[in-house]
Amino acid sequence: MNPYIIIRRYLYEEPHHLNLKLNASNGRTSGELEYYCNASDLELFGNKLAGFSGREKLEYILGSERLEDRFAHFLKIEIFAIDSRGHSAVCIAMANNFNPPNRERSEFCITADVADINRLGSLMIEFSRLRHFALEWRVQTGSLLEEDETEPNQ
Repeated sequence: MNPYIIIRRYLYEEPHHLNLKLNASNGRTSGELEYYCNASDLELFGNKLAGFSGREKLEYILGSERLEDRFAHFLKIEIFAIDSRGHSAVCIAMANNFNPPNRERSEFCITADVADINRLGSLMIEFSRLRHFALEWRVQTGSLLEEDETEPNQ
């Protein structure tokens, strides 16, 4: 199975707040998280990804895993170089912050080249315009779905 990141958008309080479902895998481990964010989050993080050079570390954090912080969910995406030849890592940690037995948590990394991360950023910027219902990114490809289709195949 090829590594992927799929983000689906569900109608909510747009254009200000988004209801998204993130489904991602590195081919060995996967995770899924439904979460809510500001509409500007996608464009802002997408711009950072599109401009990623491989020399800096990028980070997106939404929520917290600390129970005392009382967040409904936790999402952390880190991007950083793993060598000087343009190989990088997209590390994803996600948790639904439910109480047991419904608690779910995933953490893994996807290796990709700088150009792949730039493409993810470009897709995210276009996705932020709210004309598509899903963003599908794989290490060497990516697409946006304009219609509300059934869940994409992984």
